[in-house]
Amino acid sequence: MRTIHDIHGGIHPPERKALSRPGDLQKAPIPPVLVLPVRQHLGVPALPVVAVGDTVMGGQVLAEAQGVMSVPVHAPTSGTVVAVESRPIAHASGLTDHCIVIQTDGENRWLDFEGIARWQDMDPAVLVERIREAGLAGLGGAGFPTAVKLSPGPARSIETLLINGTECEPYITADDTLMQCRADELVEGAHILAHILSADSILIGIEDNKPDAIARVQAAISRAGATIELATFPTKYPSGGEKQIIEILTGQQVPSGGIPADIGIVCVNPGTAVATQQAIIDGKPLTHRIVTLTGEALAAPQNVSACLGTPITQLLEHAALSAEAQQRIIHGGPMMGFAVSDLNAPITKITNCLLAPTATELPLPEPAQPCIRCGHCAEACPASLLPQQLYWYARAKDQEQLAEHRLFDCIECGACAYVCPSQIPLVQYYRAAKGQIRDSEQEKRRSDNSRERFEARQARLEAETAAREAKRAARKAAAQSQAAKNGSDPIQEAIERAKARKAEQEPNP
Repeated sequence: MRTIHDIHGGIHPPERKALSRPGDLQKAPIPPVLVLPVRQHLGVPALPVVAVGDTVMGGQVLAEAQGVMSVPVHAPTSGTVVAVESRPIAHASGLTDHCIVIQTDGENRWLDFEGIARWQDMDPAVLVERIREAGLAGLGGAGFPTAVKLSPGPARSIETLLINGTECEPYITADDTLMQCRADELVEGAHILAHILSADSILIGIEDNKPDAIARVQAAISRAGATIELATFPTKYPSGGEKQIIEILTGQQVPSGGIPADIGIVCVNPGTAVATQQAIIDGKPLTHRIVTLTGEALAAPQNVSACLGTPITQLLEHAALSAEAQQRIIHGGPMMGFAVSDLNAPITKITNCLLAPTATELPLPEPAQPCIRCGHCAEACPASLLPQQLYWYARAKDQEQLAEHRLFDCIECGACAYVCPSQIPLVQYYRAAKGQIRDSEQEKRRSDNSRERFEARQARLEAETAAREAKRAARKAAAQSQAAKNGSDPIQEAIERAKARKAEQEPNP
């Protein structure tokens, strides 16, 4: 039996998962209009390849990937492109982004797709390319392009594929529902991923508060006759963090600033494994995902399979939102999610939950008070950081100290803010500080590039000047040499020629 390790810190907030009835998967209706951002992933936006007025089919490419850190966007159903423009998106800062807007036709006509039955015989590079073409990005929340994660490079040897079925955030049951309803696809997807990575073993980790999912996955493993290990472990937030589940199940720690592949592990979400199975076996692109609709302001909380691009307001209406009861809509969970400023914003590949709490269910935080240096935040931090020090350095914009205190090891789980008696929104400070550091680094790169371009231009100009001078000197030397041979003075000859031309131009008296 596998040894289960504990992680530093962590908390036990109310789970509230039963509210959305995990395991009961419904199908959300196709909305009249779909709004599809061209960036639903971490990286470079996709480039639209359709125009207003184009008729599209389900599964058709709407925007093509631009480079390695990009994934394409596909139509979730048939309809007509009515706009390619900036629209509000689900973002903590209420931003807009470039979107492709489709008016659906209600016919749900799809392109025909061809899968790969004997994927075991295929070169992994071919399968990775199929996954990239299918538009897969991590469905656990980060949206990292799956094809990139599956290409760790020759310097890294992958020993273990880890399927992270923890789903530790309160309220959210999308992965729980997926593991119950699509366990066979999960197991096959895991085998495909392990083949691509040449992984020696497959490990599925699930918290012990999901007994039905554990039973369904174990049954699927048995049906497949698979050599997959299923490990369960005690429920604690945030055990689902990538680095945290690796430590829990293996006892290994990912190095600061490193990635799991550095220690021979690749970690993926169950939804990503199922999407891989659909992309390879069925040839289908990623156009739908499971979303938890929950909160006491909903009369019918549930898990739905919804078209990407569905406006948030449509899903809330489907779950019977009480406008009088709800105080805000949260994209994600109560710990790591954010309030949505425009309910016309669409769901994307990284939308796992829409939370509609009442004012009594999740009260708004009280105004922040001064830090009392109690140390509770440090005790709760799963990354063994010093949140109170990071808070002071973030306020002071001391980037050197922030780097020294490993700001970028913070996973923004919110455990520190949850236990803070002063109600300080610590994670907001960390996110802002990270953004400022990234901006500074980007500005430095721009400055370095400008300096390098200037220096290269100066060097080129100096080389051109030197070349011209060398040619001029060579011509002069050649002329002098010729004059010496002819016994003439080229300078005097030039003067005489000038005098002759002048004399010709003067009028006769």
